[in-house]
Amino acid sequence: MNNLSLYILPAMILYILTIGIFKKVPIYEEFTEGAKDGFKVAISIIPYLVAIIVGISMLRACGAIEILTNICGDFFNKVQVPVDIIPIMITRSLSGSAVLGLLSDIVSQYGPESFTAKLAAIMVGSSETTFYVLSVYFGSVGIKKFRYAILTGIIADITGIVLAILAARLFFPASIL
Repeated sequence: MNNLSLYILPAMILYILTIGIFKKVPIYEEFTEGAKDGFKVAISIIPYLVAIIVGISMLRACGAIEILTNICGDFFNKVQVPVDIIPIMITRSLSGSAVLGLLSDIVSQYGPESFTAKLAAIMVGSSETTFYVLSVYFGSVGIKKFRYAILTGIIADITGIVLAILAARLFFPASIL
């Protein structure tokens, strides 16, 4: 399987180039036009990306994530959910890279075989960066009104969090706290 995966991408590129030559498509010109369009989209989404980065930085810098962790800590301890997971729950809807950093910290602190690390990994894989997706994709096509999409995304994120907790308890019951 590893050897097969090494050849799939070059084979696809060769296939596309062959079809382009066969159909007499100006391949290089089409490629550069696509790159120009991609660059225009990248420029148009920069304000949305900056807003997300600033928002996450503000939440971390002002201590809002730690305050929320302290407020919710007792409840999560009662339901046997590690308190260290709360920052992942908060940040996952905002930034994938921030959550991967949090996941890395949890795995380093508790070890990859701990319930906390397993739950964090399931949680990271079971949800989406809702606000990032909405701002980047909706921003790139000019959609300004996405109230219902945000509501749907938040409901999906909460569902993913709850199901991640249930899945971790189901598959790793011996390692709970």
